[in-house]
Amino acid sequence: MPKVSSKENKNAYFQKREDLKLTRDQAAELLESIPPERIEKIENERVEPHPEEILIMAEKYKAPELCNYYCSNQCPIGRRYVPEIKIRDLSQIVLKMIDSLNEVQDQQRRLINITADGVIDDSEIDDFIRIQDKLEEISITTEALQLWSEQMIADGAINKEKYEAKRNR
Repeated sequence: MPKVSSKENKNAYFQKREDLKLTRDQAAELLESIPPERIEKIENERVEPHPEEILIMAEKYKAPELCNYYCSNQCPIGRRYVPEIKIRDLSQIVLKMIDSLNEVQDQQRRLINITADGVIDDSEIDDFIRIQDKLEEISITTEALQLWSEQMIADGAINKEKYEAKRNR
């Protein structure tokens, strides 16, 4: 059994490897193309991981959330445009989605009124931002559902071949 680090503030890659009870040597064997020295540098944030390395870790560790972590925390473009998503229970995701959709539906007429003239004037900004925030919540919840699906596929709870065949129609 690997020794567990007492380091605080472990990044997601470090935490996931330890959750799997893998030493860096075992992780390197599993990951095949990332040597233990490189894993150590990535985990201790002495080097930035390459996107290809994150894809390998996400697949081999069965942790699709590592891709979102990388994009939202390390990729220069992603830090600006990609929110960090936390995997939640399906029921929480669905309830949040329904709540957000209902709120936006209630604001639909106001959004039409604000945007109909193609200009957002000073008196409309507060409502427009509030509606925009709700739309962002829907987007984040949609991403959470996608991440949940990917985790279920990685765990074998969803038939990957059937899922992908239906998605790629």
